Amino acid sequence: MKKFLFLMLIAATMLAFGCKKYYFDGGLHQANYSGNMLQYLQSNPAMFDSTVRVINLAGMKDVIEKEQVTFFAPPSGSIFKTIKRLNQYLKFKGKDTVSKLEQIKPEVWRNTLAEYVFKGKNLLKDYPQRDTLSFVAFPGQSYTSYDGRIMNVGVIFNDVVVQNGEGSVVSRVAYAGYRQLYLAYIPDLSNPKVSLVNIPVATSDIQPTNGVLHVLNRNRHNFGFDTDEFIDRAISAGITPAP
Repeated sequence: MKKFLFLMLIAATMLAFGCKKYYFDGGLHQANYSGNMLQYLQSNPAMFDSTVRVINLAGMKDVIEKEQVTFFAPPSGSIFKTIKRLNQYLKFKGKDTVSKLEQIKPEVWRNTLAEYVFKGKNLLKDYPQRDTLSFVAFPGQSYTSYDGRIMNVGVIFNDVVVQNGEGSVVSRVAYAGYRQLYLAYIPDLSNPKVSLVNIPVATSDIQPTNGVLHVLNRNRHNFGFDTDEFIDRAISAGITPAP
């Protein structure tokens, strides 16, 4: 009887996670959207206002609006955190801070934003398994981003864990739980399995008319992956003084 109840619990857990693929931090979202990708982002200004501005500044409006792409969308909160770090650095150096995104050169926005965009349409089910504890067996896969940067993408298969009333683990079924998509930045392309910057997707498989949106977790991500590198890019390119 206990074995039967245990199997039923696993089945219920897998069913629950299997039905709810499309999560934001705030809840469930529909998979299909009748407009294009840019229209979807514009329809959610609380989440993507700065994201849309960066798309325009980067000169990638036509890409996000018209081409068939997979976009790992960084929310506005991720962009805000990076600009905050940039301003802290500028202030420490005694320089004027950035008050408008337009002060950062378009090529900086382009070089960074293109790392989140991939040609073609890929849903969560199309990506291979990743396991950070068994990376040799399940390494995910390298993909070439829109402007040619190599990134790693893979799906973490979580375990199903059953606990008793005291919180102790009774049993664990490996890889049987919910699946979460990850986008990973590779700092050293000569060592593509070392020191990856792993960013979880908060919402997967949103499908506008021209591709797929996977929305990154804003709490776990700073725009540009390596914030120090973004700061170097912005300063090297030159920051336009505020009006």
